Amino acid sequence: MCGIVGYVGDRDCADVLVDALSKLEYRGYDSAGIAVFEKGTIKVEKCKGRLANLVDKMAVDGKPQGHCGIGHTRWATHGEPSDINSHPHGNKRVSIVHNGIIENYKQIKDFLVEEGYSFVSETDTETVAKLLDYYYVDDPVDTIIKVLSEIKGSYALGIMFRDYPDTVFAVRKESPLIVGVGENENFLASDVPAIIKYTRDYYLLEANEIAVVKKDSVQIYDMHKEPVHKEINTADWDVDAAEKGGYEHFMLKEIHEQPAAVRDTVSPRIINGMPDLSQDGVDMQKLKEYRQIFIVACGTAMHAGMVGKAAIETLARVPAEVDIASEFRYRDPILNPNDLVIIISQSGETSDTLAALKLAKSRGVPVLAIVNVVGSSIARAADYVLYTYAGPEIAVASTKAYMVQLCVLYLFALRLAYARGRLSEAETRRYTDQLLRAPEIIKAMGVQCVIAKSFARIFFRNSINNGLLLIEQPDLYDDMKEGDEITVVMNEHVDYNGKEYPIASLPANLMSIIQAGGLVKAMRKLNGLD
Repeated sequence: MCGIVGYVGDRDCADVLVDALSKLEYRGYDSAGIAVFEKGTIKVEKCKGRLANLVDKMAVDGKPQGHCGIGHTRWATHGEPSDINSHPHGNKRVSIVHNGIIENYKQIKDFLVEEGYSFVSETDTETVAKLLDYYYVDDPVDTIIKVLSEIKGSYALGIMFRDYPDTVFAVRKESPLIVGVGENENFLASDVPAIIKYTRDYYLLEANEIAVVKKDSVQIYDMHKEPVHKEINTADWDVDAAEKGGYEHFMLKEIHEQPAAVRDTVSPRIINGMPDLSQDGVDMQKLKEYRQIFIVACGTAMHAGMVGKAAIETLARVPAEVDIASEFRYRDPILNPNDLVIIISQSGETSDTLAALKLAKSRGVPVLAIVNVVGSSIARAADYVLYTYAGPEIAVASTKAYMVQLCVLYLFALRLAYARGRLSEAETRRYTDQLLRAPEIIKAMGVQCVIAKSFARIFFRNSINNGLLLIEQPDLYDDMKEGDEITVVMNEHVDYNGKEYPIASLPANLMSIIQAGGLVKAMRKLNGLD
């Protein structure tokens, strides 16, 4: 995963690119770089490490001066993190930034070497840059179409040609890419947070659509060079949503945003005290007919799916399986038209998850997507969509997105159980009421101590790193009620209503992190910085 940005307009291009990259740095910390048109040439500045390293380097070398350029923050795939392997790549005629994997880059590289090209990096990206140069004559769009016909894999590309100093070209296949539309300025970005400071309006590029971006126009073509007319999307959140808002870290901010995110996601789907998914296109009759449910996701979303499986099987008594998306398609799952595949993705653009969705659709199986981004690739391809209203999640460790995914899965499980007669109306109302009160419960508990029956490994790790005390005690969780007071004797027991509930001891290293207020603060203290 890498971050791509581009800009054409009257502002200082280097400043805009660096600012936009700062909102996408979660997509890769291995290196950063920009390419800017300066007096008819493409000037490149790039280096290994965090974006701050690039800023420091430009303070010494001189910041590129211009109004059109592209930028990149890298998560290394082909080639170790280094200055040479950093993006942008290219030569005097062409410069590109790339997010994704070029599967046949070795064959392309071998061909280009035979044609007299030399390579300086270990990246698959450089082969695309050199192939663009090889085919380029005078029409960039024709050149891009020719190159796309030869490369295989997933990619999002931002491209500049020396002969077009006022234009950024872009194309995508599977990897996300948007074109931001402003007043006499336009943008390119992997995700909305990069551009929300400047505009909320954007085009979402489809596979193999080519965007020609100038300051006063955006033209989009298909692979036959036919114009494509698209509707403008408008982000439904503001600049503050993509900023830290006074918190030291995005993760801490997003933990505090959990109550609001849960409320915004759950409340509209509870009508007269009952879970109601009709507005999302899910009807009672179809819920009665599903034979088996497959839950498919990656990373944290997959962990949410594991909880969803337990809820579905416990409440509705419908068999459910959970698959890592990358494995789902390769194991050749047995799917039937009366099954249901649930796809979970915060971004709605996760490549492996999207591929799993396409497999399910090819087998004639209905797909329900749980996604956060309206109009994303997964949302558009699914038969039904349950949007989670969590807003942007910048931190790599998912917190609020995970929480709202759980809530939507519980809503689905409750509706499924009621539709199939496994829960009475009274039972369904009782569970639904508990879910409706979740925001207040989360807020009341605060974020200093969390008590639960059990913890998923990823949530445990992320919480400890953020300085949260976690107590796993099934009996205590079942016995206590919201608003009750307890006394915690660290690493020994919890006192509640005159009874001692034993709790496991945490290792000394984890206790030091909690006592310091999080991993970052603990490391600063350990190294004498605080």
